[in-house]
Amino acid sequence: MSSLSNRATRLFIVLSGLFLTNALMAEFIGVKIFALEDTLGLPPFDWRLFGQSGSLSFTAGVMLWPVVFIMTDIINEYFGMRGVRFISWLAVAFIVYAFAFAFLAIWLAPAGWWVTVNAERGVPDMQAAFANVFGQGLWTIAGSITAFMIGQLIDVAIFQRIRKLTGERWIWLRATGSTAVSQLVDSFVVLYIAFVLGPQQWPIDLFLAVGTVNYGYKMLMAVLMIPLIYLARRMIERYLGAAESVRLRAEAAHPGT
Repeated sequence: MSSLSNRATRLFIVLSGLFLTNALMAEFIGVKIFALEDTLGLPPFDWRLFGQSGSLSFTAGVMLWPVVFIMTDIINEYFGMRGVRFISWLAVAFIVYAFAFAFLAIWLAPAGWWVTVNAERGVPDMQAAFANVFGQGLWTIAGSITAFMIGQLIDVAIFQRIRKLTGERWIWLRATGSTAVSQLVDSFVVLYIAFVLGPQQWPIDLFLAVGTVNYGYKMLMAVLMIPLIYLARRMIERYLGAAESVRLRAEAAHPGT
């Protein structure tokens, strides 16, 4: 029990739990596409890029990915690149594990009475509904996992690079700067694998337009959530104490010293 009584250990467990939960949930609820304008009661934005036009439609996963970005930066701040890499690879393993069992659940023969149990509620075939909600295409899963991991590796490297240049000042700069580059890659890699290489064969103009809109949304959220990073840092320092907080940040910035 001595290791669990260590506040730094408990902090890493809590941050990792938040990271993994949000990453897993974002993958599963990402199958739903919602209209941002309709949700907020606003007129259609009607963006026009690369000869394409459309409304502000996003996957429901965008509600949770900004939390993953914050968790990445906070873990990087206190536990360094090794901490983020460890939890990122663990997240990939858990996502693959979760989808494997989702596909297994789809494969199981449904009970006959269950298939039509919600017909009066507008769901005539529960098996088809279940398969469509949980059975995201393999191209989409592959694209999402690949983009996630590449983005995480880029994020941690740039975060620490900015940290070396600025010291402990301007956490907003290293958090936003690392997100700006990592999510630029993430936004386009996932779409390219899932919808250009995949069976839908999107034209490049559509790929560039949708990727740009998605990236714009992620950067807006990254800026809006800067205050939460400072709030989280204050809460962590209060929990750990000033001396332990300084020690962890120093080890994260200079591992092996």
